[in-house]
Amino acid sequence: MQIKDLIPWARKGETPETRTGEDNPIASLQRDMNRVFEGFWNRVSHVDWPWSGDAKSDVVETDNAIEVSIELPGMEMKDIEVTVTDDMLTIKGEKKVERQEDKKGYYLSERSYGAVYRAIPLPPGVDSEKAEATFRNGVLTVRLPQTPEAQAKVKRIEVQAA
Repeated sequence: MQIKDLIPWARKGETPETRTGEDNPIASLQRDMNRVFEGFWNRVSHVDWPWSGDAKSDVVETDNAIEVSIELPGMEMKDIEVTVTDDMLTIKGEKKVERQEDKKGYYLSERSYGAVYRAIPLPPGVDSEKAEATFRNGVLTVRLPQTPEAQAKVKRIEVQAA
């Protein structure tokens, strides 16, 4: 027995490159593995992983302020820290929920943890001294007024057809 007898595509003058379709074991294995991974990601792609720190947020510029809204479900005000500098808004939050019930016939213990960290760059002209934050129904809203100088620098440009 020779070593080429142990390699399926080495028989009868074949090479992996010349074998195609269902006949090629390498290509067949790759197709099967692709199916496995695609099936897995299709089932879990919609899941919001608690450790991802991916909080949904909106940043909107109004006529006189920048407003940032960020969803922080399950958190309380004491769990949230908001800081602002002239060019960066930082939001940190951590949720730790533990619940235990001991009733007749069963015992229940649940834990839920999650952390959020967002650093949002701010445009020039934000008055960080007058920033305000509110928290309602799991949504944090931070309002950052723009300085009068920044508002005065805004110039509208008319868009014309080419």
